[in-house]
Amino acid sequence: MGKLLDSVDTKALRFAVGFPVVLAAAFAYCASLLRPDLPEPVAIRWTDGGGADFAPFGAYVGVGAAGIVLAGWLVLLQAVPLGRPVMMRRIMMGAGLFLSLFITSALAAGLIGQTGLADARQSHVDMTVLALGSGAAVSLGVTMAMVYKADRQWSPDDDRALQVAIAKELDPDLARDSIRLWVHARSSVFVMIAIASLFPAALIAVVVPWLGILLVVLALVGTAFLFARIRADRRGLKVLLAGVVPVMDVPAGAISDASAAEVKAADYGGWGYRHHHGTAAMLVSSGPAVVVSKTDGQRLAVSGGSQASAARLAEVLTRVAARARRGGGTPPQTEGQSPDPGLP
Repeated sequence: MGKLLDSVDTKALRFAVGFPVVLAAAFAYCASLLRPDLPEPVAIRWTDGGGADFAPFGAYVGVGAAGIVLAGWLVLLQAVPLGRPVMMRRIMMGAGLFLSLFITSALAAGLIGQTGLADARQSHVDMTVLALGSGAAVSLGVTMAMVYKADRQWSPDDDRALQVAIAKELDPDLARDSIRLWVHARSSVFVMIAIASLFPAALIAVVVPWLGILLVVLALVGTAFLFARIRADRRGLKVLLAGVVPVMDVPAGAISDASAAEVKAADYGGWGYRHHHGTAAMLVSSGPAVVVSKTDGQRLAVSGGSQASAARLAEVLTRVAARARRGGGTPPQTEGQSPDPGLP
């Protein structure tokens, strides 16, 4: 999803999707105000003698509104991809706005020409409305093509990226002192949870639907607690349960040692976040982990994913702890921004 959004103009995308929908809704609302003064059925095609083909009012408005939306999307969305030439995108944006407004004007002219008549066969398209609407559509389309800025614009994200690049240039070791990991239980555990919850929930839901839904929700919550996001940098170690709930936040200066080890979750009280015999642990499974010793004598244990990632996490924590003890500071950064562009 992130790669897709990086390849499109998000502001243009919001306009291209939203404008035809709003315009179609406005047309439908205004048409409903004219409904008491219109014949039934209404004319949808005209000759010199008047209405030739007819359709119910609801069909006229519904199909017309759908035409506004589809035609607008078809042309306006051509201006969204950033990989297309700038001039083409500007032309498509103006043409899409013109087409949407022109179709709306033509539909409105057809309805206005039938107001106050008992028989749609006596009606004609109101040329005044059609001319005024078409003229406005052309002028607004040209204006849109001229004012639409299809070039890439500098954004706050670019400011943050520039600051990160400057910090890394001034301190080449900054990237080595940062690591982010997602750790989770083995796939077999999730299969067991699904079997133990979804099948009984399906049977229970036949009798008590809300209880079956509750069982599924509890299973999803339990599954979320078998995920953790681990971040280590020069500020220290931070662990977020389910990637959201912070359960460990250890400053770098409070770490005395960190080492990779093979651990058994049962030795630390089991899976999830635990306090066991004075040791805090966030383990999603038995296996590779990092055991951290704090300067106050307490210990922590966190899952490390694979052996390689656990070893790297221990290395980073050992290095940033030594740096903190020597008095090395954290490089300047924007509020809420990690020193590593890959970190949240």
